[in-house]
Amino acid sequence: VLQNLSQTPVLRELLKEAKMPGTTVKIESPELCMLSCFSFKQEPQLIKLDQPGPLTLAMHQFVTEMQETKKGVVTPKELFAQVCKKAIRFKGYQQQDSHELLRYLLDGMRTEE
Repeated sequence: VLQNLSQTPVLRELLKEAKMPGTTVKIESPELCMLSCFSFKQEPQLIKLDQPGPLTLAMHQFVTEMQETKKGVVTPKELFAQVCKKAIRFKGYQQQDSHELLRYLLDGMRTEE
């Protein structure tokens, strides 16, 4: 899940922007093609970013480390600690589904907005 998120260009850009509170970010959605091949383009969303929370900062740090090719092995220790603060079920290192981690991670960052 974390490797996939670290390779998501829109998320990487948003996390870079999140480091600078007060920045307005423009998010454009891709064109959607329906079965009849009509294209619908939505208007871009403008979002003003506040001070990032600890989970968002930990995610930014992790994604930045993943992008550094010379880093070698990356351990998401701080990110995992922040996820555990938001979702206690992850404490103790029991087996969890990856989709649950994805849900708690993204929901946790969203609630920090």
